[in-house]
Amino acid sequence: MRGTGRRGRGHHDRLHRDLRSARGRQDARRAERGACRVPRARQLCRRRLPPVCGGAADHFFLTNSPVARRTVSARTRLKAGLDRLYTEYNRADAAADPIQIVRRYETTADREVVAFCAAALAFGRVQSVLASVEALVALMGPSPARFVSAFDPVAGRRRLKGLGHRWTRDVDIVALLWLLRQMIDQCGSIERFFLQGIDDPAAPIAEGLESFCARAMALDLRSAYGRVPQKPGVRYFFPRPSTGSACKRLNLFLRWMVRRDALDPGGWSALAPSALVIPLDVHVIRVGRCLGLTSYRSPGWRMAASITDALREVEPTDPVRYDFAICHLGMGGACGSGRPAQDTRCPLRGLCRPAEVD
Repeated sequence: MRGTGRRGRGHHDRLHRDLRSARGRQDARRAERGACRVPRARQLCRRRLPPVCGGAADHFFLTNSPVARRTVSARTRLKAGLDRLYTEYNRADAAADPIQIVRRYETTADREVVAFCAAALAFGRVQSVLASVEALVALMGPSPARFVSAFDPVAGRRRLKGLGHRWTRDVDIVALLWLLRQMIDQCGSIERFFLQGIDDPAAPIAEGLESFCARAMALDLRSAYGRVPQKPGVRYFFPRPSTGSACKRLNLFLRWMVRRDALDPGGWSALAPSALVIPLDVHVIRVGRCLGLTSYRSPGWRMAASITDALREVEPTDPVRYDFAICHLGMGGACGSGRPAQDTRCPLRGLCRPAEVD
């Protein structure tokens, strides 16, 4: 009886081994078929995509770029419309703008100082911005670069007393000029200081901005403020993409210094225009959403990068070239957003979807 029992257990063991072997072969065949299977579109859409050069690093879906979903003919029409708008505004006297002050300076050293200060103060009504920038450059004299290179924060507090802009106080502007001097002292120029945080000039500009602002805020502020406040006002000039900020004024400064056409004077040579991100303001948001360039609803770095990525679909080497035209289209009230569909004043009519913008 014991012998029969042992033979019975062995028989069952062999059956179990055979079953496991058969299941293993089935699993192997399923795995082989799965490896050869092309993922479905729905599965692809759930996959995280690699960062887009110069744009947002948070594209989770293949269809996140609205322009990418357009047909070739639709993209062609969009590019043609934007190019017409760009041509119309690509003039030095196209509109009242701080860039007109920046263009007065012929040397890159003077221009980058004025451009940074003008971009830093570029918030609020245009006339107020122009008045504040004009007052500051008047104090700097004929060579802003020489003024900043010799800037003394103690004497500067007396000289700039009363010079503010909206909530920015005179001591904050003193701190800004003192930081610019330290950048120039360390690296020879603002451009070289900026480039210290960039390994690849064609890489996404967010990394460079992050490093630039972090290193700027690590410089000496005590000489400007005395006792440094817990939240010094100068930090407003150095926002970081990692905090969600659109970094509008820094991107504006980079546009002025990196691009070169009838409007933007350029001067910096290391960075590629393709890496820039559009300076995001209410007008760019309105027109961008009207054109279907972004699916984001909240302003911030993600929206700025997504609009830039959409523009890169139609102009890969220089997506920010349309910024001035788009912005001033909105500022001039020509955008059709919020007006009846039959209104024909908007030069981009037929390309936008104003009814979808709330």
